[in-house]
Amino acid sequence: MEAIILAGGLGTRLKSVVTDLPKPMAPIGNKPFLEYLLQFVGSQGIDRVVLSTGYKHETIKSYFGDKFNNITLYYSVEDEPLGTGGGLKKAFKMVNSDNVFIINGDTFFDIDLLQLAEIHESTQSDLTMALKPMNNFNRYGTVSIDGHKVTGFIEKKYQDTGNINGGVYIAKANLFDGFPLPAKFSFETDFLEKYLNQLNINAYISDTYFIDIGIPEDYMIAQEQLKRYI
Repeated sequence: MEAIILAGGLGTRLKSVVTDLPKPMAPIGNKPFLEYLLQFVGSQGIDRVVLSTGYKHETIKSYFGDKFNNITLYYSVEDEPLGTGGGLKKAFKMVNSDNVFIINGDTFFDIDLLQLAEIHESTQSDLTMALKPMNNFNRYGTVSIDGHKVTGFIEKKYQDTGNINGGVYIAKANLFDGFPLPAKFSFETDFLEKYLNQLNINAYISDTYFIDIGIPEDYMIAQEQLKRYI
């Protein structure tokens, strides 16, 4: 099995606590956050990972090289920022399988990837996204569903309860084929939301551990909580 990890983030909101590093390389204890993600996917049988990189990509390659434990690593490098969608579309060119896991490089969501893949295959989805139930939050948008089917996306606002996008997906490797996409675009807003009615997108809900290190407050929380995964 193989995965793409989106590791090109600038980490703008983390600049006050992490400087001169791509966001996935932000240190958690004595390891970069990306190492936890690689440990996670490797423990579930993924042995091939394409790292979609951009900002300071050489920092990532010099640390990990071409192998991490039993995972062979490949690097898709953006010469200029392409957005999450543009970077992902470029990385797809390096994928060998018909379906591939996609994982945000700044979130850790402890889900069962095989169950995610089972939902994906049973619903014959173009893309299946992992959702995390949350209560009393305003940092994230929410995803509307009908059964397994994703029916809409709601912008960030305070919610008593809702399912958020957990930043883990499995998708057909030809997901973008046939869509008029620019070189630079957002995967979430310019593709998933815009073409929702033309795609078969389904959801897998998991109330397991989730952390997003994108802001200093949660980055500091991760310093303690991710120790369980060392």
